[in-house]
Amino acid sequence: MKEFICTENAPKAIGPYSQAVRVNNLLFMSGQIPLDPATMQLVEGNVQLQTHRVLDNLKAVLAAAGLTLQDVVKTTVFMKNLSDFPRMNEVYAQYFPTNPPARSTVEVAKLPREVQVEIDAIAVFPE
Repeated sequence: MKEFICTENAPKAIGPYSQAVRVNNLLFMSGQIPLDPATMQLVEGNVQLQTHRVLDNLKAVLAAAGLTLQDVVKTTVFMKNLSDFPRMNEVYAQYFPTNPPARSTVEVAKLPREVQVEIDAIAVFPE
């Protein structure tokens, strides 16, 4: 059984996908880019500002499902330029200060709307 999660507190899907899908005790979250959910405009600026917005968007999707960042078990970070990794990682560490999830980070040729960072995540519901 699948449950589709949607919240106004995160950017609306800009294509044929869901913000998140729950299957049993797992929550699969679509990649978030630095869109402000109130205006659907991109957050301009450096990778740190964009990373804050992306992680705040993920937090909003998690909250809609009744979860928090502490329930995240895996993230994938897509970056336009891996030389920005230390600055992204500094912000990321603020959101996951202890027991961070498993993570993959990759540099990609292009991201939607030319953003610098996109992050997706998988979370687990407590038993």
